Amino acid sequence: MMKMRKPGHIPIDAYDYPLPTDRIAKYPVADRAGSSLLLYRAGQISHRKFREIPSLLDDDDSLYFNVTRVVQARLIFRKETGGRIEIFILEPHQPADHQLAFASNGPVAFTCLVGNARKWKQGTLSLSSEDFNLEAEQVGRQDDKFIIRFSWDAPGASFAEILEKAGSTPIPPYLDREAESKDMETYQTVYAKQDGSVAAPTAGLHFTDQVMDELDQKGISIGELTLHVGAGTFIPVKEENAVRHSMHAEMVTVSRGAIRSLLEKRRRIAVGTTSTRTLESLFWLGVRALTEKEFSFEELSLDQWEVYDLDGSVSLEAAAGALLRRMEAERRESVSFSTRIMITPGYEFKVIDGLVTNFHQPKSTLLLLIAALVGDDWKEIYRFALENGFRFLSYGDSSLLIP
Repeated sequence: MMKMRKPGHIPIDAYDYPLPTDRIAKYPVADRAGSSLLLYRAGQISHRKFREIPSLLDDDDSLYFNVTRVVQARLIFRKETGGRIEIFILEPHQPADHQLAFASNGPVAFTCLVGNARKWKQGTLSLSSEDFNLEAEQVGRQDDKFIIRFSWDAPGASFAEILEKAGSTPIPPYLDREAESKDMETYQTVYAKQDGSVAAPTAGLHFTDQVMDELDQKGISIGELTLHVGAGTFIPVKEENAVRHSMHAEMVTVSRGAIRSLLEKRRRIAVGTTSTRTLESLFWLGVRALTEKEFSFEELSLDQWEVYDLDGSVSLEAAAGALLRRMEAERRESVSFSTRIMITPGYEFKVIDGLVTNFHQPKSTLLLLIAALVGDDWKEIYRFALENGFRFLSYGDSSLLIP
Protein backbone atom coordinates (compact mmCIF):
# COMPACT_ATOMS: atom_id res chain seq x y z
CA MET A 1 0.00 0.00 0.00
CA MET A 2 1.36 3.42 -0.99
CA LYS A 3 0.46 6.40 1.17
CA MET A 4 0.96 10.11 0.67
CA ARG A 5 3.30 11.76 3.12
CA LYS A 6 1.31 13.66 5.72
CA PRO A 7 2.55 17.25 6.14
CA GLY A 8 4.26 17.91 9.45
CA HIS A 9 4.86 21.64 9.27
CA ILE A 10 3.35 24.23 6.92
CA PRO A 11 4.44 27.76 7.89
CA ILE A 12 1.38 29.85 7.08
CA ASP A 13 3.52 32.99 6.76
CA ALA A 14 4.90 31.47 3.55
CA TYR A 15 1.39 31.81 2.06
CA ASP A 16 0.95 35.49 2.72
CA TYR A 17 0.92 38.32 0.18
CA PRO A 18 0.07 42.05 0.32
CA LEU A 19 -3.59 42.64 -0.57
CA PRO A 20 -4.54 46.34 -0.59
CA THR A 21 -8.15 46.91 0.45
CA ASP A 22 -8.89 48.74 -2.80
CA ARG A 23 -8.17 45.50 -4.70
CA ILE A 24 -11.00 43.68 -2.92
CA ALA A 25 -14.04 43.86 -5.19
CA LYS A 26 -17.02 45.15 -3.18
CA TYR A 27 -19.37 44.65 -6.12
CA PRO A 28 -19.24 42.40 -9.20
CA VAL A 29 -18.81 43.77 -12.70
CA ALA A 30 -22.11 44.40 -14.49
CA ASP A 31 -21.42 41.72 -17.10
CA ARG A 32 -20.42 38.49 -15.34
CA ALA A 33 -18.59 37.10 -18.36
CA GLY A 34 -16.89 40.45 -18.93
CA SER A 35 -14.70 39.93 -15.87
CA SER A 36 -10.98 39.34 -16.31
CA LEU A 37 -9.59 35.82 -16.51
CA LEU A 38 -6.01 34.88 -15.71
CA LEU A 39 -4.95 31.87 -17.78
CA TYR A 40 -2.18 29.75 -16.28
CA ARG A 41 -1.20 26.87 -18.54
CA ALA A 42 1.98 24.83 -18.05
CA GLY A 43 3.71 27.71 -16.29
CA GLN A 44 2.69 30.43 -18.78
CA ILE A 45 0.43 33.29 -17.63
CA SER A 46 -1.79 35.52 -19.77
CA HIS A 47 -4.63 38.04 -19.29
CA ARG A 48 -7.93 37.08 -20.94
CA LYS A 49 -11.68 37.72 -20.55
CA PHE A 50 -13.89 35.17 -18.85
CA ARG A 51 -16.23 34.87 -21.84
CA GLU A 52 -13.30 33.31 -23.72
CA ILE A 53 -13.29 30.26 -21.46
CA PRO A 54 -15.13 27.93 -23.88
CA SER A 55 -12.39 28.53 -26.48
CA LEU A 56 -9.66 27.91 -23.89
CA LEU A 57 -10.96 24.42 -23.10
CA ASP A 58 -10.73 21.26 -25.20
CA ASP A 59 -13.76 19.58 -26.77
CA ASP A 60 -13.32 16.49 -24.63
CA ASP A 61 -12.97 18.31 -21.30
CA SER A 62 -15.37 17.82 -18.39
CA LEU A 63 -16.35 20.75 -16.16
CA TYR A 64 -17.72 20.03 -12.68
CA PHE A 65 -20.01 22.63 -11.12
CA ASN A 66 -21.20 23.00 -7.54
CA VAL A 67 -24.97 23.58 -7.89
CA THR A 68 -25.56 24.58 -4.27
CA ARG A 69 -27.79 27.61 -3.79
CA VAL A 70 -27.09 30.41 -1.33
CA VAL A 71 -29.93 30.91 1.16
CA GLN A 72 -30.86 34.28 2.68
CA ALA A 73 -29.20 33.19 5.89
CA ARG A 74 -29.01 36.49 7.82
CA LEU A 75 -32.09 37.31 9.89
CA ILE A 76 -32.57 40.51 11.91
CA PHE A 77 -35.00 40.30 14.83
CA ARG A 78 -36.06 43.08 17.19
CA LYS A 79 -36.87 42.47 20.84
CA GLU A 80 -39.92 44.20 22.30
CA THR A 81 -37.48 46.52 24.07
CA GLY A 82 -36.00 47.46 20.68
CA GLY A 83 -32.77 45.44 20.98
CA ARG A 84 -31.35 44.13 17.69
CA ILE A 85 -30.63 40.37 17.54
CA GLU A 86 -28.98 38.99 14.41
CA ILE A 87 -29.31 35.27 13.68
CA PHE A 88 -27.00 33.77 11.07
CA ILE A 89 -28.14 30.34 9.92
CA LEU A 90 -25.32 27.81 9.53
CA GLU A 91 -26.70 24.31 8.98
CA PRO A 92 -29.82 22.23 9.69
CA HIS A 93 -30.09 20.45 13.02
CA GLN A 94 -33.56 18.86 12.91
CA PRO A 95 -34.08 17.51 10.34
CA ALA A 96 -30.33 17.32 9.66
CA ASP A 97 -30.76 16.82 5.91
CA HIS A 98 -30.40 20.11 3.98
CA GLN A 99 -33.05 19.33 1.39
CA LEU A 100 -35.61 18.20 3.94
CA ALA A 101 -34.94 21.13 6.28
CA PHE A 102 -35.29 23.87 3.67
CA ALA A 103 -38.31 22.21 2.05
CA SER A 104 -40.09 21.75 5.39
CA ASN A 105 -43.51 23.36 5.80
CA GLY A 106 -43.34 23.06 9.57
CA PRO A 107 -40.98 23.95 12.44
CA VAL A 108 -37.25 23.31 11.91
CA ALA A 109 -34.15 23.67 14.09
CA PHE A 110 -30.86 25.08 12.80
CA THR A 111 -27.38 25.57 14.21
CA CYS A 112 -26.83 29.34 14.18
CA LEU A 113 -24.56 32.17 15.19
CA VAL A 114 -26.29 34.86 17.22
CA GLY A 115 -25.19 38.47 17.30
CA ASN A 116 -25.91 40.36 20.53
CA ALA A 117 -26.72 37.03 22.18
CA ARG A 118 -26.16 38.38 25.69
CA LYS A 119 -29.36 40.43 25.28
CA TRP A 120 -31.40 37.35 24.37
CA LYS A 121 -31.32 35.02 27.35
CA GLN A 122 -34.76 33.53 26.86
CA GLY A 123 -38.12 34.03 25.22
CA THR A 124 -39.30 33.99 21.63
CA LEU A 125 -38.28 36.51 18.98
CA SER A 126 -40.69 37.51 16.24
CA LEU A 127 -40.18 38.88 12.74
CA SER A 128 -43.39 39.97 11.02
CA SER A 129 -44.40 40.87 7.48
CA GLU A 130 -47.70 41.17 5.63
CA ASP A 131 -47.57 37.48 4.67
CA PHE A 132 -46.26 35.71 7.75
CA ASN A 133 -44.87 35.86 11.27
CA LEU A 134 -41.55 34.08 11.84
CA GLU A 135 -40.62 33.07 15.39
CA ALA A 136 -37.25 32.01 16.76
CA GLU A 137 -36.62 30.19 20.04
CA GLN A 138 -33.39 28.95 21.64
CA VAL A 139 -33.48 25.20 22.28
CA GLY A 140 -29.79 24.36 22.85
CA ARG A 141 -26.11 25.34 22.65
CA GLN A 142 -23.04 23.92 20.87
CA ASP A 143 -19.96 25.78 22.10
CA ASP A 144 -20.33 29.31 20.70
CA LYS A 145 -23.27 28.32 18.51
CA PHE A 146 -26.98 28.12 19.26
CA ILE A 147 -29.67 25.64 18.25
CA ILE A 148 -32.61 27.79 17.15
CA ARG A 149 -36.10 26.48 16.48
CA PHE A 150 -37.98 28.39 13.78
CA SER A 151 -41.73 28.32 13.23
CA TRP A 152 -44.03 30.39 11.02
CA ASP A 153 -47.72 30.87 10.38
CA ALA A 154 -47.85 30.73 6.58
CA PRO A 155 -49.53 27.41 5.65
CA GLY A 156 -47.80 25.63 2.79
CA ALA A 157 -44.75 27.91 2.79
CA SER A 158 -41.38 26.16 3.01
CA PHE A 159 -38.60 27.41 5.26
CA ALA A 160 -36.60 28.31 2.12
CA GLU A 161 -39.48 30.50 0.93
CA ILE A 162 -39.72 32.19 4.32
CA LEU A 163 -35.97 32.93 4.27
CA GLU A 164 -36.23 34.42 0.77
CA LYS A 165 -38.66 37.02 2.14
CA ALA A 166 -37.37 37.49 5.69
CA GLY A 167 -33.60 37.14 5.34
CA SER A 168 -30.77 38.96 3.63
CA THR A 169 -27.87 37.70 1.53
CA PRO A 170 -24.90 36.50 3.62
CA ILE A 171 -22.25 38.39 1.70
CA PRO A 172 -18.68 37.91 3.01
CA PRO A 173 -17.64 39.99 6.04
CA TYR A 174 -14.59 41.39 4.23
CA LEU A 175 -16.85 43.31 1.83
CA ASP A 176 -17.45 45.62 4.79
CA ARG A 177 -20.94 46.66 3.70
CA GLU A 178 -24.56 45.72 4.22
CA ALA A 179 -26.21 43.35 1.77
CA GLU A 180 -28.28 45.06 -0.92
CA SER A 181 -31.28 43.74 -2.84
CA LYS A 182 -29.21 43.11 -5.97
CA ASP A 183 -26.90 40.79 -4.01
CA MET A 184 -29.74 38.25 -4.05
CA GLU A 185 -29.04 37.84 -7.77
CA THR A 186 -25.35 38.66 -8.10
CA TYR A 187 -24.22 36.46 -5.16
CA GLN A 188 -25.80 33.42 -6.80
CA THR A 189 -24.67 31.28 -9.71
CA VAL A 190 -26.97 31.04 -12.73
CA TYR A 191 -27.06 27.24 -12.32
CA ALA A 192 -27.80 27.10 -8.56
CA LYS A 193 -30.35 24.41 -7.63
CA GLN A 194 -29.98 22.99 -4.12
CA ASP A 195 -30.68 25.27 -1.12
CA GLY A 196 -28.08 25.11 1.61
CA SER A 197 -25.02 27.39 1.30
CA VAL A 198 -24.27 30.41 3.45
CA ALA A 199 -21.49 31.46 1.06
CA ALA A 200 -21.44 31.32 -2.73
CA PRO A 201 -19.17 28.95 -4.67
CA THR A 202 -17.68 32.11 -6.14
CA ALA A 203 -15.80 30.59 -9.08
CA GLY A 204 -19.20 29.99 -10.64
CA LEU A 205 -20.37 33.60 -10.39
CA HIS A 206 -18.70 34.45 -13.73
CA PHE A 207 -20.69 31.94 -15.79
CA THR A 208 -23.67 33.22 -17.77
CA ASP A 209 -26.39 31.31 -19.61
CA GLN A 210 -24.64 32.20 -22.87
CA VAL A 211 -21.29 30.83 -21.69
CA MET A 212 -23.03 27.65 -20.52
CA ASP A 213 -24.69 27.29 -23.94
CA GLU A 214 -21.32 27.73 -25.69
CA LEU A 215 -19.78 25.04 -23.49
CA ASP A 216 -22.62 22.70 -24.42
CA GLN A 217 -22.32 23.48 -28.15
CA LYS A 218 -18.62 22.70 -28.03
CA GLY A 219 -19.34 19.28 -26.54
CA ILE A 220 -17.78 19.95 -23.16
CA SER A 221 -19.28 17.61 -20.57
CA ILE A 222 -21.00 19.17 -17.55
CA GLY A 223 -21.03 17.42 -14.19
CA GLU A 224 -23.12 18.58 -11.24
CA LEU A 225 -22.10 18.22 -7.59
CA THR A 226 -23.44 19.73 -4.39
CA LEU A 227 -21.26 20.94 -1.53
CA HIS A 228 -23.07 23.30 0.81
CA VAL A 229 -20.53 26.01 1.59
CA GLY A 230 -20.30 26.87 5.27
CA ALA A 231 -19.23 30.04 7.07
CA GLY A 232 -16.00 28.26 7.97
CA THR A 233 -14.72 29.01 4.48
CA PHE A 234 -13.94 32.57 5.71
CA ILE A 235 -12.00 31.47 8.80
CA PRO A 236 -8.33 32.43 8.36
CA VAL A 237 -5.53 30.10 9.41
CA LYS A 238 -4.42 31.56 12.76
CA GLU A 239 -1.94 28.83 13.67
CA GLU A 240 1.70 29.49 12.77
CA ASN A 241 1.78 25.87 11.57
CA ALA A 242 -1.19 25.43 9.23
CA VAL A 243 -1.28 21.69 9.99
CA ARG A 244 -2.76 22.60 13.39
CA HIS A 245 -5.67 24.46 11.77
CA SER A 246 -9.04 22.80 12.39
CA MET A 247 -10.79 22.39 9.06
CA HIS A 248 -14.55 22.93 8.98
CA ALA A 249 -16.93 20.18 7.84
CA GLU A 250 -19.25 20.63 4.87
CA MET A 251 -22.07 18.46 3.55
CA VAL A 252 -21.81 16.94 0.07
CA THR A 253 -24.26 15.13 -2.20
CA VAL A 254 -23.24 13.56 -5.53
CA SER A 255 -25.37 11.53 -7.94
CA ARG A 256 -24.45 8.13 -9.29
CA GLY A 257 -24.31 9.64 -12.77
CA ALA A 258 -21.72 12.23 -11.75
CA ILE A 259 -19.55 9.51 -10.19
CA ARG A 260 -19.90 7.35 -13.31
CA SER A 261 -18.63 10.26 -15.42
CA LEU A 262 -15.28 9.99 -13.61
CA LEU A 263 -14.70 6.76 -15.53
CA GLU A 264 -14.68 8.64 -18.86
CA LYS A 265 -11.33 9.39 -20.47
CA ARG A 266 -11.66 13.15 -20.25
CA ARG A 267 -9.68 15.97 -18.69
CA ARG A 268 -11.51 17.01 -15.53
CA ILE A 269 -11.69 20.72 -14.65
CA ALA A 270 -13.24 21.67 -11.30
CA VAL A 271 -15.17 24.93 -11.12
CA GLY A 272 -14.16 26.18 -7.70
CA THR A 273 -12.36 24.90 -4.66
CA THR A 274 -15.62 23.39 -3.37
CA SER A 275 -15.94 21.22 -6.48
CA THR A 276 -12.27 20.28 -6.06
CA ARG A 277 -12.75 19.19 -2.45
CA THR A 278 -15.86 17.23 -3.46
CA LEU A 279 -14.17 15.36 -6.32
CA GLU A 280 -11.02 14.56 -4.37
CA SER A 281 -13.13 13.40 -1.40
CA LEU A 282 -15.06 11.07 -3.70
CA PHE A 283 -11.83 9.36 -4.74
CA TRP A 284 -10.86 8.63 -1.14
CA LEU A 285 -14.34 7.38 -0.27
CA GLY A 286 -13.98 5.08 -3.27
CA VAL A 287 -10.69 3.79 -1.85
CA ARG A 288 -12.50 3.04 1.39
CA ALA A 289 -15.34 1.34 -0.50
CA LEU A 290 -12.73 -0.82 -2.22
CA THR A 291 -10.71 -1.74 0.86
CA GLU A 292 -13.12 -1.73 3.85
CA LYS A 293 -15.36 -4.73 4.43
CA GLU A 294 -17.53 -2.77 6.86
CA PHE A 295 -17.93 0.27 4.57
CA SER A 296 -21.26 1.96 5.24
CA PHE A 297 -23.11 4.88 3.67
CA GLU A 298 -24.73 5.74 7.00
CA GLU A 299 -23.27 8.93 8.53
CA LEU A 300 -20.44 8.74 6.01
CA SER A 301 -17.65 11.26 6.56
CA LEU A 302 -14.07 12.05 5.59
CA ASP A 303 -11.82 13.56 8.23
CA GLN A 304 -9.21 16.30 7.81
CA TRP A 305 -6.07 14.18 7.42
CA GLU A 306 -7.68 10.77 6.88
CA VAL A 307 -6.57 10.51 3.25
CA TYR A 308 -2.93 10.25 4.31
CA ASP A 309 -3.70 6.89 5.93
CA LEU A 310 -5.37 5.46 2.82
CA ASP A 311 -3.89 3.66 -0.19
CA GLY A 312 -2.93 6.32 -2.73
CA SER A 313 -1.88 3.77 -5.35
CA VAL A 314 -5.51 2.89 -6.19
CA SER A 315 -6.56 4.11 -9.65
CA LEU A 316 -9.45 6.53 -10.11
CA GLU A 317 -11.25 3.87 -12.17
CA ALA A 318 -10.96 1.34 -9.35
CA ALA A 319 -12.03 3.83 -6.67
CA ALA A 320 -15.02 5.20 -8.59
CA GLY A 321 -15.99 1.69 -9.69
CA ALA A 322 -15.99 0.41 -6.11
CA LEU A 323 -18.17 3.29 -4.95
CA LEU A 324 -20.60 2.71 -7.84
CA ARG A 325 -20.87 -1.01 -7.07
CA ARG A 326 -21.66 -0.28 -3.44
CA MET A 327 -24.30 2.26 -4.47
CA GLU A 328 -25.87 -0.10 -7.00
CA ALA A 329 -25.97 -2.92 -4.46
CA GLU A 330 -27.96 -0.67 -2.11
CA ARG A 331 -29.95 0.94 -4.95
CA ARG A 332 -28.70 4.41 -4.05
CA GLU A 333 -29.04 7.10 -6.69
CA SER A 334 -26.76 9.47 -4.77
CA VAL A 335 -24.22 9.50 -1.97
CA SER A 336 -24.24 12.06 0.84
CA PHE A 337 -21.36 12.63 3.22
CA SER A 338 -19.50 15.17 5.30
CA THR A 339 -15.97 16.17 4.33
CA ARG A 340 -13.24 17.98 6.25
CA ILE A 341 -10.51 17.20 3.72
CA MET A 342 -7.73 19.80 3.86
CA ILE A 343 -5.70 20.00 0.67
CA THR A 344 -2.27 21.49 1.25
CA PRO A 345 1.10 21.59 -0.58
CA GLY A 346 2.33 18.02 -0.95
CA TYR A 347 -1.13 16.62 -1.68
CA GLU A 348 -1.29 14.45 -4.82
CA PHE A 349 -4.43 15.21 -6.83
CA LYS A 350 -6.31 12.07 -7.83
CA VAL A 351 -9.22 13.48 -9.85
CA ILE A 352 -8.84 17.02 -11.15
CA ASP A 353 -6.55 18.15 -13.97
CA GLY A 354 -7.37 21.86 -13.73
CA LEU A 355 -9.31 24.45 -11.80
CA VAL A 356 -11.41 27.57 -12.38
CA THR A 357 -11.15 29.75 -9.29
CA ASN A 358 -11.13 33.32 -7.96
CA PHE A 359 -8.24 34.96 -6.11
CA HIS A 360 -8.24 34.05 -2.42
CA GLN A 361 -7.35 35.65 0.87
CA PRO A 362 -3.78 35.55 2.17
CA LYS A 363 -3.07 32.82 4.74
CA SER A 364 -6.26 30.90 3.87
CA THR A 365 -6.96 27.20 3.38
CA LEU A 366 -8.11 28.09 -0.14
CA LEU A 367 -4.72 29.56 -1.01
CA LEU A 368 -3.07 26.42 0.38
CA LEU A 369 -5.18 24.38 -2.04
CA ILE A 370 -4.04 26.57 -4.95
CA ALA A 371 -0.41 26.10 -3.88
CA ALA A 372 -0.98 22.34 -3.76
CA LEU A 373 -2.09 22.45 -7.41
CA VAL A 374 0.44 24.83 -8.97
CA GLY A 375 3.32 24.74 -6.45
CA ASP A 376 5.35 27.90 -5.88
CA ASP A 377 3.95 29.32 -9.13
CA TRP A 378 1.06 30.61 -7.01
CA LYS A 379 3.34 33.54 -6.14
CA GLU A 380 3.84 34.45 -9.82
CA ILE A 381 0.11 34.05 -10.49
CA TYR A 382 -0.84 36.40 -7.67
CA ARG A 383 1.95 38.86 -8.49
CA PHE A 384 0.71 38.99 -12.11
CA ALA A 385 -2.88 39.52 -10.92
CA LEU A 386 -1.88 42.36 -8.59
CA GLU A 387 0.26 44.07 -11.22
CA ASN A 388 -2.38 43.79 -13.96
CA GLY A 389 -5.43 45.18 -12.23
CA PHE A 390 -7.26 41.96 -11.36
CA ARG A 391 -9.99 42.26 -8.73
CA PHE A 392 -9.78 39.94 -5.71
CA LEU A 393 -11.98 37.69 -3.54
CA SER A 394 -15.66 36.71 -3.90
CA TYR A 395 -16.85 39.42 -6.30
CA GLY A 396 -13.48 39.63 -8.02
CA ASP A 397 -12.01 38.19 -11.20
CA SER A 398 -11.20 34.59 -12.05
CA SER A 399 -8.43 32.28 -13.16
CA LEU A 400 -8.15 29.07 -15.16
CA LEU A 401 -5.29 27.02 -13.77
CA ILE A 402 -4.04 24.08 -15.83
CA PRO A 403 -0.68 22.85 -14.46
